Amino acid sequence: MSTEPETTEETGPGTPEMPEAQGAPGAPDEAAGGGLAADGGRLAADGGDGAAEVSGAGETSEGTDGGAGEETAESTEGAGSAEAAEAAEAAEAAADGAGKPELSEAAAELAAQRVERERIERRKAERDGPVESGAKLSGKAADLLAAVRAVEAGAKPASAVLAAPSRPAPERTPEPGPAATAAAPVRPAPEPEPVRQERPAPAPAPAPAPAPAGPSPRTVDAVRRVLAEGGAPEALGQQAAVALGEGAGELLRADPWQLLRVPGVRPEQADGFARALLGAECGPQDERRGRAVTVWLLEQAALAGHTALEAPVLTAALAQRGVPDPDEAVQSALAEGEALVFEDALEEPGAPAAQPADDEEEAERPVRVLIALERYAMAEESLADGLARLINSPSQDGEETWAPVVAALSGGAAELARAVAGHGLVLHTGGDASRAEPAALLGAARDAGLRALAVCHTADGRDRLAALPPTRGAGVGTVAGLLAGAEGPGRDGDGALELDLLIVPDAPQLDVESAAMLVESLPDGARLVLGGDPALLWSAGPGRVFADLLAARACPQIASRLPDPGPIGELVSGIGIGELNEVEAPGKEVVIVPVRDAGEAVHRTVQLVADSVPRAFGVPVEGTVVITPGHGGAAGTRALNAALKERLNPGPGRFGGFDPGDRIAYSPAPGRTLPGTVVKADAEGLHLSCAGAPVVVPRERVEALVRHGWALTAHQAVGKRWPAAVVVLPGDAAQALSRPWVYTAFGRGERHLSVVQGAEGALPRAVAEIPAKPRTTRLATLLRPQSPTD
Repeated sequence: MSTEPETTEETGPGTPEMPEAQGAPGAPDEAAGGGLAADGGRLAADGGDGAAEVSGAGETSEGTDGGAGEETAESTEGAGSAEAAEAAEAAEAAADGAGKPELSEAAAELAAQRVERERIERRKAERDGPVESGAKLSGKAADLLAAVRAVEAGAKPASAVLAAPSRPAPERTPEPGPAATAAAPVRPAPEPEPVRQERPAPAPAPAPAPAPAGPSPRTVDAVRRVLAEGGAPEALGQQAAVALGEGAGELLRADPWQLLRVPGVRPEQADGFARALLGAECGPQDERRGRAVTVWLLEQAALAGHTALEAPVLTAALAQRGVPDPDEAVQSALAEGEALVFEDALEEPGAPAAQPADDEEEAERPVRVLIALERYAMAEESLADGLARLINSPSQDGEETWAPVVAALSGGAAELARAVAGHGLVLHTGGDASRAEPAALLGAARDAGLRALAVCHTADGRDRLAALPPTRGAGVGTVAGLLAGAEGPGRDGDGALELDLLIVPDAPQLDVESAAMLVESLPDGARLVLGGDPALLWSAGPGRVFADLLAARACPQIASRLPDPGPIGELVSGIGIGELNEVEAPGKEVVIVPVRDAGEAVHRTVQLVADSVPRAFGVPVEGTVVITPGHGGAAGTRALNAALKERLNPGPGRFGGFDPGDRIAYSPAPGRTLPGTVVKADAEGLHLSCAGAPVVVPRERVEALVRHGWALTAHQAVGKRWPAAVVVLPGDAAQALSRPWVYTAFGRGERHLSVVQGAEGALPRAVAEIPAKPRTTRLATLLRPQSPTD
């Protein structure tokens, strides 16, 4: 058995991973059985659960699926296949969500994100002109810059100039914006007192209304006819129409590789589809194939957490996928505006020293060439601009305004308040207990008449923050609620939030797009406090915002000295520094349950949840969460949830496998998981209760959006806590384990932690030796011009 990872986050540093069990690497003429036709039934059945299979040499994953083709892969590191990432599932859910009869919280959030991205693009277009770049470059970097400038001028770039250098791609929302552009090697420092550019009129907060209509039946029918001609399952028609829009049938006929836009489709399957439609015209050298696979690989990297890929990594991955001329494929994607190229100066410690040019006095500056999808590149640029604005434009009367707040606090909270008084951006680090300090700052700021708000990653985090005495239950919300306009203050005439202080206690879970929208929404002079535990798993979406900000040292960083209490707190604190220590647990707060195999692990887990924990600690069944490394395998979430349902809430599962009373995990948007319970099912769909709020999931979306939720993955559980946690580590989970994973999983229980331990020496080895896997991002480089702050 192998556990399947919940996310592609563990993909190697910038390396999209390729399947090794799919025949030859991506050549259309070698895809067995027409590719998609052979696997079509599985794709149609799995719906939102599929993702492209990927592989990577020498990497370790959060888990691998050893089952014989049970489902599409989530992630792999090394040989083998694994199941689709939770992030990919949620991305597909968001893509298909347009068919809902009402504007749900998720749909409202996505609508708000689209509006915000459009506003960001308009702000970019208002800049006076392009930043001159490329001075002192030579060789491949200079050739690449020349090619990009040719793109900007409207000409198709020359042949390849790049040096030699995962899971379904989420739907790409059409966004207005410029064609591919090149960034300067070094970002110019902002003015000391930047003037905020004029904002467009604010978009009204989304109101309950019918969601935007999905593709027309005529479009879906046209797509299904083309799919049938190519031997693909007609059940993909709705997904393809949503991903490609009106005219999707004609687009697929003209470019069959556009099928890669559909979540769950792999290049081998798209090759079989193209061969059936194009016949002798189809070949690995087709420019359309190279361009589509380039975009697919960038989407795979985004699902793995990267906002960009280094050019050599991307071209190597294209070569593995059977693209004969990877450089030309990248240039084609750039020419068509499918991707953007950047040159970032290498000034990190250990980077090669600048070498003097042969004919020039000044030294060349080494650069790295990065390729990124437009949406993530623009989000990262916008985030860097917004952070620079906050850093450089604190209000002039800060000390006077914030003096009452500082005077009302003491200890770490007062230190945090003093930093906030003089700076527009402040970072605050610490464990779960440290949330008391930003909570105290929030309460004191509101008492002083300031407009202050704190937003958390989850509803559970919001409720726990609101329960702390300093907040008195006021001024707290969720990131999703604030971005959707459902929580928090209104906006001023410029579209900025009417806030003096925004606190985000769960900043490590911010992906680059959410962070950009939050920062862009803040007015000049506002204070932003980003807090959280840097040892936790990073965001499910692309980027590593909090880690990049800590590395950039562009603003004050306040480290809390409040320790997490009790034996669990002591254990988790040790894990955070790479030590798995034995702790005194007189009240059996921490219990290790050794097991021999996956079957025994499932049996003991059910016994703990149903009998032992309720009897020994008085924790009801609903107060215990089970956490395991992945969804698949003999001790993944599926197997555990099936066993737990049979014991705790048996039933026929007449509505998509669910019955009233089932615990569920509902994923309304990428990177968001809401625990809840099934209330009932009727013609409207599956009725859920999530954090006390009613949710109705249409029948056709249940399979994609809802899982059973007694057992979760660590990424699904991050940002939430339960009275008790049972962490299951089967024997073959070794490759799935890392220090952040163990830290996150072990910290989900407040009163009790049981570890069903079958991984033996892999657990201490992961804690001591396997840190978070790097992600390729640009934020730290973009923030480099900011003056370092000690």
